Amino acid sequence: MSFILIADDDELIAELASQALIDAGHACGWVTSAEECWELLKTRRPDAVLLDQDMPGMSGLSLLRKLRQSAEFYDLPVLMFTAMSGAQDETQAIYAGAQGFIRKPFDPRGLTNRIRRVLAKRKDQPRHKDLQTYLEQSAGITNDVVGPRRVL
Repeated sequence: MSFILIADDDELIAELASQALIDAGHACGWVTSAEECWELLKTRRPDAVLLDQDMPGMSGLSLLRKLRQSAEFYDLPVLMFTAMSGAQDETQAIYAGAQGFIRKPFDPRGLTNRIRRVLAKRKDQPRHKDLQTYLEQSAGITNDVVGPRRVL
């Protein structure tokens, strides 16, 4: 069971998506703004976020950029969730770091399948690595009892 957080200003859509995910065996919660989403993330890290791209106040795209710049949430899986239909909107979301794009109105089965695929990609990885550890491992530097060393 995974915890999915939905951020969408349309409460009906958020409730329908939440119910589809709960029916698929996930725990799910939702908020109605990007600001609320950011505050909730500080208290409980979900396994994935379903984020409406166009919300009043801070947009979903702005929150996505903020997440990708954060040492704590740089690796949080995010699917953009929107009624916007332009190819440019999808390109912006993917470029900003979204793992996918789901258009509204949505098919509940399609939604649960996309969430399943995003979560499956991370199943063999730890839930979160702090940014410093990730960067060291990516650079081939490991920390051991003696201290940092370069792995060749």
